[in-house]
Amino acid sequence: MAEPLTRVDSAVQGLSTSPPKDKVNRVDSGVQDVSESPLEEKFARVESGVHDLSISPPKETITRVDSAVQGLFTSPPKEKVSHRRTSSSAAAVSSMKDMWETRTKLKVAPETQRTGWKINTSSSTVEEKDILKKPLVTPMVRAIELITDLGSVIVARNRQGVTIKDALDAIYKANKKRADDELDKAYLEGFEWAPEHTEYNEEDDGEGRAMELEWQRLVIHLSSTPGVSSVGGKKKKKAAAE
Repeated sequence: MAEPLTRVDSAVQGLSTSPPKDKVNRVDSGVQDVSESPLEEKFARVESGVHDLSISPPKETITRVDSAVQGLFTSPPKEKVSHRRTSSSAAAVSSMKDMWETRTKLKVAPETQRTGWKINTSSSTVEEKDILKKPLVTPMVRAIELITDLGSVIVARNRQGVTIKDALDAIYKANKKRADDELDKAYLEGFEWAPEHTEYNEEDDGEGRAMELEWQRLVIHLSSTPGVSSVGGKKKKKAAAE
């Protein structure tokens, strides 16, 4: 009985010998072959591709965008500041409406009296040219109506303040096409601010309205002769010399 068992054991032992090891080794080697270079090579290529994507172009693009954005914040704001300064200097000059509402009295420049200027000629023909730059009235105003004896209204304007030149230029513009024989009174005698020597009853509707109109304008006085200025200047010096 003992001998058959020995053969079976030996047969079983024969089944568990080297062949299985050989198969396992072949499988392992196969698996190792599969996990080697093909996958690693693919990963290596993918990684190298990713590295290639993160090179210089993004930095260069960001630099160009930054330079473009910086260009948007250059000099224009400084130019705006300069314009504000100009407007602020003109803001100190009042309007005739403000003069009326605050009942501010006007003073006409005495240099405008009897200048000898002919109204159908340019203001450059005035002998004493220094007076042209002086304010027509004080306080200075941006615009003022000049009314003639016949009721015609002429407006002199200057945002920096109306000067004597501005008034003469406005009068000349209205009369430059008129010949001398068309003018009964061709010479400027002076300007008058009526409220300076007129009393008004503001409670009366008619007088109140007249006061408002006359407060905001000057009356132009003309003469048939040039006349002579009695306010300083060269003419007075010449007269003294004579």
